[in-house]
Amino acid sequence: MSKFDKSKLPSRHVTEGPARAPHRSYYYAMGMTEEEIHQPLIGVATCWNEAAPCNIALNRQAQSVKMGVKQALGTPREFTTITVTDGIAMGHEGMRSSLASREAIADTVELTMRGHCYDALVGLAGCDKSLPGMMMAMVRLNVPSVFLYGGSILPGRLDGKDVTVQDVFEAVGQHQAGNLSTCDLEKLEAVACPSAGACGGQFTANTMACVSEAIGLALMNSAGAPAPYESRDQYAEASGRAVMTLLEKNIKARDVVTLKSLENSARVVACTGGSTNAGLHLPAIAHEAGLDFYLDDVCDIFRDTPYFVDLKPGGQYVAKDLYEVGGVPVVMKELRKVGLLHEDCMTASGRAMGEELDLISREADGRVIYPIDAPLTKTGGVVGLKGNLAPEGAIVKVAGMPSQHQVFTGPARVFECEQDAFEAVQTRAYKEGDVFVIRNEGPSGGPGMREMLATTAALSGQGMGKKVALITDGRFSGATRGFCVGHVGPEAAHGGPIALLKDGDIITLNAIEGSIHVDLTDEELAERKKQWAGARDTIYASGALWKYAQQVGETYKGAVTHPGGQAEKHQYMDL
Repeated sequence: MSKFDKSKLPSRHVTEGPARAPHRSYYYAMGMTEEEIHQPLIGVATCWNEAAPCNIALNRQAQSVKMGVKQALGTPREFTTITVTDGIAMGHEGMRSSLASREAIADTVELTMRGHCYDALVGLAGCDKSLPGMMMAMVRLNVPSVFLYGGSILPGRLDGKDVTVQDVFEAVGQHQAGNLSTCDLEKLEAVACPSAGACGGQFTANTMACVSEAIGLALMNSAGAPAPYESRDQYAEASGRAVMTLLEKNIKARDVVTLKSLENSARVVACTGGSTNAGLHLPAIAHEAGLDFYLDDVCDIFRDTPYFVDLKPGGQYVAKDLYEVGGVPVVMKELRKVGLLHEDCMTASGRAMGEELDLISREADGRVIYPIDAPLTKTGGVVGLKGNLAPEGAIVKVAGMPSQHQVFTGPARVFECEQDAFEAVQTRAYKEGDVFVIRNEGPSGGPGMREMLATTAALSGQGMGKKVALITDGRFSGATRGFCVGHVGPEAAHGGPIALLKDGDIITLNAIEGSIHVDLTDEELAERKKQWAGARDTIYASGALWKYAQQVGETYKGAVTHPGGQAEKHQYMDL
């Protein structure tokens, strides 16, 4: 006998009563027993595909999740959704699909769950946008949910050193500058990525994996082990069992994702020097729960959080190293010591965060995780900027950047899109001290809010990463380093000040004070606005990217495409 009362669960609509005989016949067709049909139906969603190493191991891990669900008397139903992998999409038109794919993932998981009336969700994701996309679906549906990261890639080895894909992107710049032979570049590309898994540095995938634990949707330490480790299968099995416990206790995704747990996750992004993309994804996850948690709120937390975990690209280590010294739970224990963590938040285990951390015996190792009272720097690795150039805010990653490099003044060098900027870098058509302005790359105006890794990595490869700055209404990869300011809002397509800049305008960026300023008066900006010709036309006049450009909202609110939790008139579980 099932210990679950199906009369209150969504799956009753497809399995219970004489009227559902046709539906049950389909389940028999798939080899299900009568007992399995009348147990809770659990969606096991993965972003498995053959696009990139980030996703290739998810299929295997899903089988272990299903075993865990079965052990706890649930019936797992596996399905897949898409992923656009940024490493492959980077540096060309394909990058426009990346952020839009986050919404498509959330939408397709929602539609699959609704269409088949699944009672709970275990979601597995590996690459940058698939993590927030999957978490957004969980919060939107507000079902009992457990998230599982697919795991990071192992570092490659070359000449006795660890290497990552970031090194390959930067090597392109060194090769282009004549400092690296084609043969050496080919040697590096062949060894940099030796296994399944997502990029190993504290880039967007690992940042959002850390968020999944800190926000409470993933089991403690489940994000840490690299993808090839067989121990991941035990976390997968445990995640399958955990979702059944949540279903039994009626603990749903919005019992877990609250303002307090969002604040906890922002702390973890800051203290690990995480990706600026978290400034986009945390507001989007909050939006699904009907919570206002915008870029400003994220940046307020960044401002007073010490940076004490030494991870690439600002630091030295990769996800595997963090896992080996105890992972995110040890990081959160350090935050707790100085009162920077809410302990009363619910987690995927059915226990509160404080109770979970009480079970962790390990302490900061002083090499990867520094003690919080002796941090790398006193404030977070990511900071927000505001000023007359970005009234709705902007964001910059300063992890590993010395304070004397955190203030930059220089003349604007304006580019109408990323490709123009990349070509200027390749032909050295810029000067030391320039502030690159890359506009028309916002969510709507791009469309798609591309990341600028090809350009920033080429600059770093040329040895110019610290000698120029970049600002854009687009995004930067989690692997970007240097003074690179993204998410400038309002975007150019909406007539933001970034649309009005001209070559030679003097721009001052100050990450210590949190300001971003152009040396123009309000009157001069107003005059330029009158002369502004309007949003630049794009070549995307139909299809998914056109639709995205029409619907997408402001960057500081998470670049979301629907009204969110506040506008809801029903709960899926109550239908």
